[in-house]
Amino acid sequence: MVEFLKNSNFNFIGARKWAIMVSITVIVASLLVMVVRNHGKPNLSIDFTGGTVVQLKFQKQVQHELGKIRGIVADLKYGSPEVKTVGPVSHNEIQITVKKVAEGTFVGDNIRDAIQKGYPDNAFEVRRQELVGPKIGSELKTDALIAMILALIALLIYVGFRFSPPFGVAAIIPLFHDVLIALCPFLVFNIEISLSTVAALLTIVGFSINDTIVIFDRIRENLRGGGLRQKNFEQLANWSINLTLSRTIITSLTVFFGVSVLYFFGGESLKDFTLAMFVGTISGVYSTIYIACPILIWWNNKQPITK
Repeated sequence: MVEFLKNSNFNFIGARKWAIMVSITVIVASLLVMVVRNHGKPNLSIDFTGGTVVQLKFQKQVQHELGKIRGIVADLKYGSPEVKTVGPVSHNEIQITVKKVAEGTFVGDNIRDAIQKGYPDNAFEVRRQELVGPKIGSELKTDALIAMILALIALLIYVGFRFSPPFGVAAIIPLFHDVLIALCPFLVFNIEISLSTVAALLTIVGFSINDTIVIFDRIRENLRGGGLRQKNFEQLANWSINLTLSRTIITSLTVFFGVSVLYFFGGESLKDFTLAMFVGTISGVYSTIYIACPILIWWNNKQPITK
């Protein structure tokens, strides 16, 4: 593998206290914003709360008319609607989402009729009309939470067996941090949290644990190679981070490039997913260095780690 940072010797571990303070500040501030704005409740999409989705394909361009469409739907008094393009802009497809549930197609039909009146010279066809009941939304919310918990438990078992309990605990705790940090922009800017956001969080967990395992592998190799004869455990951890720095940067940039393509060319429907991935990728690297490794150092100070 190409190493463009050979013999680097950055003192990452030395800044761990400041880094942890930054994380705590960001998380607490985001939670406070959510409490003040939404009375302690995140802005959940209809995937979890229930609602109606209508997808329309117009004959003429409408990408610059989203504000007008949002106003037309808002006049129906179904709450604050979400209006976004679907797929390539040239397809002239939009998706309208409202957190309103009624029997049959009542809500969807009213939205369609209102749009038809507002755009008499731009015909459209209904591509999709779905109703998500509150019971289904509640079940999806529970299933998403269970999926996150099971994923973390599975990773804890895997890392615990592959390494040892100290490494397993030190690898899993930062994952909770990464999930919270990835949710921060959603809480601060009141962006809806949907199933695609949950998918992004699970992807972030996988990315973060991979980066952590790479560094932990190097720490364990250096321990077995007698690294503690020349360095204390903190120095050895910092040395291991520097040895894997090129790989970490290359891997992270690869993810960034992929996410950037999705963000700019994947349409509005993927914006939430890519936003979580952007933040989570940064957090995944950051937490490995400034949370996972410091936990390992703390554990070693209490009970020396030998393998």
